[in-house]
Amino acid sequence: MSGAVARLSAALSGRYRIERELGAGGMATVYLAFDEKHDRKVAIKVLKPELAAVLGAERFVVEIKTTAAMSHPHILPLFDSGTADGFLFYVMPYIEGETLREKLNRETQLGVDEAVRIARDIADALDYAHRHGVIHRDIKPENILLHDGRPMVADFGIALAVSAAAGGRMTETGLSLGTPHYMSPEQATGAKEITARSDIYSLGSVLYESLAGEPPHSGGSAQQVVMKIIAERVQPVTELRTSVPLNVAAAVAKSLEKLPADRFESAKAFGDALGNPAFTSAAFLDAIPAPALARRGRRRETILAVAFVTALAGWLWSALESRRAAAPVAVHFAFSTSPSQPIGTALGRTLALSPDGRTVVYATADSAGRNRLFSRALDDLRQLPMAGTEDALFPFFSPDGLWVAFFDGRQLKKVPLDGGPPTQIADVQGLQGATWGTDGIVVSTGGKLALVPSGGGVLAPLSRGDSTQGYWPVVLPGGKTVAYATKLGQNAELAVADISTGRVTKLGVPGTFPLGVVGGELIFSRADGAVMAAAFDARAIRMAPNARVVVSDALQNAAIGESKGNLIVTTDGDCLAPPEWLRLIAAFYEQTGKRFIAAPVNFYDEKTAFERFQSLD
Repeated sequence: MSGAVARLSAALSGRYRIERELGAGGMATVYLAFDEKHDRKVAIKVLKPELAAVLGAERFVVEIKTTAAMSHPHILPLFDSGTADGFLFYVMPYIEGETLREKLNRETQLGVDEAVRIARDIADALDYAHRHGVIHRDIKPENILLHDGRPMVADFGIALAVSAAAGGRMTETGLSLGTPHYMSPEQATGAKEITARSDIYSLGSVLYESLAGEPPHSGGSAQQVVMKIIAERVQPVTELRTSVPLNVAAAVAKSLEKLPADRFESAKAFGDALGNPAFTSAAFLDAIPAPALARRGRRRETILAVAFVTALAGWLWSALESRRAAAPVAVHFAFSTSPSQPIGTALGRTLALSPDGRTVVYATADSAGRNRLFSRALDDLRQLPMAGTEDALFPFFSPDGLWVAFFDGRQLKKVPLDGGPPTQIADVQGLQGATWGTDGIVVSTGGKLALVPSGGGVLAPLSRGDSTQGYWPVVLPGGKTVAYATKLGQNAELAVADISTGRVTKLGVPGTFPLGVVGGELIFSRADGAVMAAAFDARAIRMAPNARVVVSDALQNAAIGESKGNLIVTTDGDCLAPPEWLRLIAAFYEQTGKRFIAAPVNFYDEKTAFERFQSLD
């Protein structure tokens, strides 16, 4: 029994007896347990520690009660919820059966009648929930349990409870809800208001996959899927399976409309259309091309492709010809990892950029599926595992770039960048960010700023008498002061504390994550996901009010290489600037005297483009 499971068993002793782990997802780990009071098997979902560290336990328990009041034959009920020894958990019935995902993995496609029956039952459950003011927000095959063939929707309202407990938009915590293949376009674009019609889109996606054997949009990465959801029209399901009745295909097409207003007005209307042989849709009929229209479309696409390639070739030639005379410009590039090992989107910063701006360290899953740290130089395609960093979170560099510190469960550790075993720095009860200054390491534990020697020791409050309230600290140039957010969520403001005296100066500027100072500007992120920059006087500790947008719609996972002025931001797990459909590869650097050039991802994969660019002179 692992340490975490043993601690959970002890925390729940007398109420639930943990028997074994059933599985793990992005937000929680599921355990089979025995309810000793009611003499029954139950499934206990325990939120990931990094998620629980940011969510307020009391707020989460209050929000989840909304779900407990629902009662419907196709909604998995909520038995219990609470907190124990730092764990946030909720309890559901243990269902003997399988998920729809497991069934689709085994069978690929369902019979038309079975797929429609399951979808109509789920639509009925959604209609009940929507009428009670609850939106699921994460309908997917993994959340649909099949008990004797009868579907039951799990995790109803959990996404809402987590989002509400985090204070609103999940981008404030760095965790995005929703599975890319089943996200509605409004979820994919980070809309603030998610309505019941988002659930209808997700259910339409599930039904589409059940019939066609594949989701409406596919891609090599989450970003490709998201871009297709936003921009590409869904191929009619009848083109992939001719036996699908026209009314079912038309209902699916209407549920997958880009604009919420063009979808069904309710889940009940969607279910009724699936059962009505006379239902049709003008949009669905328009989506089925006649042979002549198909030929014209192919000819037009060919002309556009040739024109685009010609324009691209001219642009690349002119870029290469003028590279020596051009003035230095900011370089935007896309940094990607293996598709099977995307950069994590856990709460807070999951990546760090070395002080010289050349090396990225990030948290992701290894080949065994266990979270650990990897390093990668920006001029190298290889990602190298860092020994002894299993279960690591929140990496950050030492000022000299030789060490990487990280949080491991309840311990703060450090490991040499060039290899070697990690060593412990301090015991930490929960972490909301840390930074390495010249006088030691500043950590935010339990929302309080504290200081510990980088060689190891005991945490001490940053200020005498009481510790300073603060989150996600970052050391400023000189290593003597630290910027931080005063709160979590939309009401956070930026402040600066003197590490030696604990004296605090509030900047009076809204900001959820300070990132650092580059070129006399303080870089920080706002609650709406924008990365901002404003002139900053480090001596007077004063920031100009006219901040400018550096990158919009980014997650809070971000890092700066201060000496080089590099900035890396993440969106849904991959580092992108700009989006992946215009993947820019940093193959040439200023110190080489070579021009930076780019190629769309449609023409080259990253390795091919990287090698081709390196061969150019």
